[in-house]
Amino acid sequence: MLKDIFIALSENQTLNGAAKKYGLKMGAQHVVAGTNIEETIESIKKLNALGISCTVDNLGEFVFEKEEALEAKAQIIAVIEAIEEHQVDAHISLKPSQLGLDIDYDFALENLREITAIANKYGTFINIDMESHKHLQPSFDILDELSKEYDNLGTVIQAYFYRAVEDIQKYKNFRLRIVKGAYKEPAEYAYQTKEEIDQNYVELIEWHLLNGKFTSIATHDHNVINHVKQFIKDNNIPNDKFEFQMLYGFRTDMQKQLANEGYNFCTYVPFGSDWYGYFMRRLAERPQNMNLVVKQVFNKKTNTLIGIGAAAFALGRLTKSNKIKR
Repeated sequence: MLKDIFIALSENQTLNGAAKKYGLKMGAQHVVAGTNIEETIESIKKLNALGISCTVDNLGEFVFEKEEALEAKAQIIAVIEAIEEHQVDAHISLKPSQLGLDIDYDFALENLREITAIANKYGTFINIDMESHKHLQPSFDILDELSKEYDNLGTVIQAYFYRAVEDIQKYKNFRLRIVKGAYKEPAEYAYQTKEEIDQNYVELIEWHLLNGKFTSIATHDHNVINHVKQFIKDNNIPNDKFEFQMLYGFRTDMQKQLANEGYNFCTYVPFGSDWYGYFMRRLAERPQNMNLVVKQVFNKKTNTLIGIGAAAFALGRLTKSNKIKR
């Protein structure tokens, strides 16, 4: 139920707007690398010093105006140029919806084409992130179109989708990040139980490690990581065929440990003021991180509209659930 609550909160545009106004007041500073490019580059340098590479996400939600999409495009290009200028070990992750996919497909395609062309000039990899099911096929269509011109592109396979097996086979020659999935999807499109998703997730990882170009194994689950380590050893898979990947601020000791063990490791580095939707989905993935929110909101007395709204929503859902049970 907590997962459903946090996903619903991530899609609340009122709270998202309030979050921009009030800043990082719900503990999000622990999972967001900075609010601007300068802070983010410094965070990347610190991770690089530990032998960790980075993929950088310019946070953004609910983009329905062309002006906002163009601002996002300019910001992403500025990040690419900063990566080149500072010669840090980093690449870009981006969401087509932030670049206009909910406005017009061709408009979004041209924005991604411009970004990809500039990144290609600098030798920077672009990962096209996947979002909810309504964005799924258009995002793959953009990848198909741009890959005719550029080879510095990859994408994400979400294990909870039934179609994930077909997609991973179709895109096996791309660098792929394999994730479980962070949105609330209907049973029409996706597995609903943790057991089904976990099983499909491991099977997708194993298949791509054996058959694919390069696999980014994106998980904080130590059981999955230990399983993959053994699978890699048993099948003599070389280190240059895969990396482990985790989110900035999560399980940092394990991130350092994996890098120290000699595995390729990449941290997903989000930045910007539009952090709310991202943060709520991270709590949906790991509800135990709710304690981080409680400490920030109540101990520091930062009861903003966001905290009040989230608490009220959660309390309402919990109360309703208890009434139903009784």
